[in-house]
Amino acid sequence: MQDSPLQIGKYSFTSRLIAGTGKYASLEIMREAHEASGAQLVTVAVRRVPMKRGEGGILDFIDTQRIALLPNTAGCFTAEEAIRYARLGREAAGTDLVKLEVIGDAKTLFPDNEQTLEAARVLVKEGFTVMPYCLDDPIVCRKLAEAGCACVMPLAAPIGSGLGIRNPYNLLIIREQARVPLIVDAGVGTASDAAVAMELGADGILLNTAIAEAKDPPVMARAMRLAVEAGRLAFLAGRMPRRLYASASSPSSGMIGS
Repeated sequence: MQDSPLQIGKYSFTSRLIAGTGKYASLEIMREAHEASGAQLVTVAVRRVPMKRGEGGILDFIDTQRIALLPNTAGCFTAEEAIRYARLGREAAGTDLVKLEVIGDAKTLFPDNEQTLEAARVLVKEGFTVMPYCLDDPIVCRKLAEAGCACVMPLAAPIGSGLGIRNPYNLLIIREQARVPLIVDAGVGTASDAAVAMELGADGILLNTAIAEAKDPPVMARAMRLAVEAGRLAFLAGRMPRRLYASASSPSSGMIGS
């Protein structure tokens, strides 16, 4: 089955898996995991990661000929702070892509809807391709899309929790209403979680901890790649209807002796 690419604003990707760069035991393992994942877009935290090359830093281990950088405003708690770091990320990475995060609570890392919307509106006007991390709230997703964001990125569960899809019904509503791509962000713990999200109609998955904290990150990265591909194909194919009772695989009509 021929599938269309994932379109984020003016950017087009054949891979629907977006990877992260944090929590790896080494930068060499991170590079191997990126290769195994097939990701064409990876997040880089502007606040926490040196955005320089040639000093043995993280950017020296990312093949930017094949992988695009997605500067991330992780660690920001106000719209003003997130806007400032988005601008810094654009200058350092040479891209208008930004994963917008404005955290509202330090313990749960849930996003602040009000501050996220405020920052998104400013950054869209400044020409950024805004990819906002948000709650799995259909209303805030609709408002972010109306503000001009290139996609919406609701969490599946709290960041780094690995709890999987906690509220599939909200994701279904967001998918039904969204006029921009839906990227499930945060909470995916293993390959089956990624497959479920894609089967629900997500256009892509962004994950980091599930790969970085696996016992074998490159192997888990490959598992995630296959799960995203399988879930996408299942969504496109259209699953069979659920039935309360059995339905024979071999119909009796037309059989010899019937």
